[in-house]
This record gives sequence, C-alpha cells and structure tokens, in this order.
Amino acid sequence: MRTLRALWRLARIAAHLLLGLAIVALRFPRLQEDQRQARVQAWSLALLGHAGIRLQVRGTPPLGGPVLLVANHSSWLDIPMLHAARYCRFVSKDDVQDWPLVGTLATAAGTLYLARESRRGMLRTLELMRAALAQGQVLAVFPEGTTGDGRTLLPFHANLLQSAIASGAPVQPVALGFADAASGAPSYAPCWPGDESLLRAVWRTLAAPALVAQVHFGAPEPAAGRERRAWARSLQAGVERLRQA
Repeated sequence: MRTLRALWRLARIAAHLLLGLAIVALRFPRLQEDQRQARVQAWSLALLGHAGIRLQVRGTPPLGGPVLLVANHSSWLDIPMLHAARYCRFVSKDDVQDWPLVGTLATAAGTLYLARESRRGMLRTLELMRAALAQGQVLAVFPEGTTGDGRTLLPFHANLLQSAIASGAPVQPVALGFADAASGAPSYAPCWPGDESLLRAVWRTLAAPALVAQVHFGAPEPAAGRERRAWARSLQAGVERLRQA
C-alpha cells in the first residue's frame, strides 16, 4: 500500500509540475503581478494536497510588506508550504535556477538568487533585497543556509539581515514543521538532511500517511539598533519558541 500510495502521489505531482509550466508559459505574460502571486499561492496549496498534505496556519501572516520572513529549513516542501500560507519572494542559492522544471517555476515565482561564493554576488543580492523591501515587498530567507534534520535548528547566518537593517524593514520569524494527520505527533518524513539524497526524502514523504504542514507566524520585530549577528540570535530563539509552541 505504501508503494502504491507513493506512486499515485508522484504521478499527481508530476502532472501538477507540468501544469505549473503551462501556466507560467501561457498565462503569466497576461496577468498582473497580484494575479501571478495568487496563482503561485493556489498552485503551492494544490501541490501539498497532491502530496497528501493539509496546510495548517497559526499566527498572523503579513498583510503586506515591507517585511523579511525568516524560517527554519528542513524539508524539500518548505518553499511551497510557505508560499501556500502567504506569497513571498524567496532568496535562494543561485544553482536552483538551473534545476530542471524547478528552476523555471522558482524564477516565475519571483525568486532572488544568491551567489554565496562571490562577495560581489552577495552585495548585489543584498541591494536587490533592500530595493525590494523599500518597494513594500514580502521576502523570505532560510538563515540556516541548508536543510537540517527537522529536530534541531542550525545556527542562523546573519548576512542577509543587512537588507532589513538598510531598508528599515521588520523581520518576522516563522516556524515550519509537519505532523501526522491522524495522531498529531511530529513527523519527520519530509525532512531532507544534507547528507541524504533528495529522491529518498521525496519518496519517504509520498509513502507516508496523511500529514499536516504547520506554518506558525510569530510577531514582526524591528532591528531596534541591534547589529545583524545579535538580531540573528534573537530571531533563531524566536523561531525555536514557535517550534515548541
């Protein structure tokens, strides 16, 4: 049954990815920006459903920007689950834009790409983030820099917080997690530790019983004169509190 369930969900997700490409190619050129954002949010919510996952949102998502969302990162589904809860522009490593299918969809969803190995690339990304926040946009980053095992947080990197300091935008902590739909117990099936293949994490998720994707928004907070490293430590503590709530 687990294998059949995974294969059925995989087929639905594959069809949904192709539908996303068709929407981007045929519909996006004729849509206004707010209409595109609504499409991204609806498509992401449907993707979770095809994977056998229901969305649960706690706290208050931002009604608008400028705001920078910072969230823990442990799953291959973190981006679509946050998109499903509230459209935002993600800041992602630059190699994502070269991934088949995923790169096209990510670019269409407004992703900003970060060249982490290049100081010039980092400065350019920070300026793009500052400008986007100054325009009242909602951005999102994963300060851990990579996916973890879902049980503990990795240290938060502070570099990208400089964009919020420079623009005067608040930062809002967000906790992401999964639970078994039947028992409510935490589930780590979708988690994708750095030493594991993506395909294994995807298959384990699709073979699992029904899950709930939990997105818990905290309260936005200003820098209040803090330098970025101190702010990063405070935000990490805030995300941890949301995870335990």
